Amino acid sequence: MPTDTRELYLTFDDGPVPEVTPWVLAQLRAHHAPATFFCIGDNVRKHPAVFAETRAQGHAIGNHTFHHVKGWTTGTHRYLAEVKACDDVLEQNGAGTARLFRPPYGRITRAQISQLRNRPIVMWDVLTHDYNAALNPENILRGSLQAVRSGSIVVFHDSLKAKKNLYYVLPRFLEQCRANGFIFKSLV
Repeated sequence: MPTDTRELYLTFDDGPVPEVTPWVLAQLRAHHAPATFFCIGDNVRKHPAVFAETRAQGHAIGNHTFHHVKGWTTGTHRYLAEVKACDDVLEQNGAGTARLFRPPYGRITRAQISQLRNRPIVMWDVLTHDYNAALNPENILRGSLQAVRSGSIVVFHDSLKAKKNLYYVLPRFLEQCRANGFIFKSLV
């Protein structure tokens, strides 16, 4: 995101899940850091209370499809049905239709983009790799901090797969970015 100020846009993919998302919310609250949560529709359906708490704390919500499907291996008709199903469950849970969309894995075809032209498709410039259990959390933190710059969109994951690394990286990332003069913003 182009900016002249030291702003970072924190985003979280794949939630909400009760084992991780409430902890993330507590970290964000403690650091006065708004964020954008790109939610999987099926997780919203299964965990509406966690989703409601995310919304209640004022974080922005985005669509991440209903089942976290890869655009490159999913036909356009099915892909659009996945997006609509996520929109439907978000609306049923009080969020309205999400304006923002993030394709799972960052994989999306030109045809899918064309059909979703009515909403911003949000990618990123800093992927923390917190989901990769083979990576050392200290290295994830160091690499993420080295990659951020003013206007960066940073991707974390509020998922079970990322839990071990996320619990180490997120609080330290927030503290260090604040110490380096960054402020946090949501995308809407």
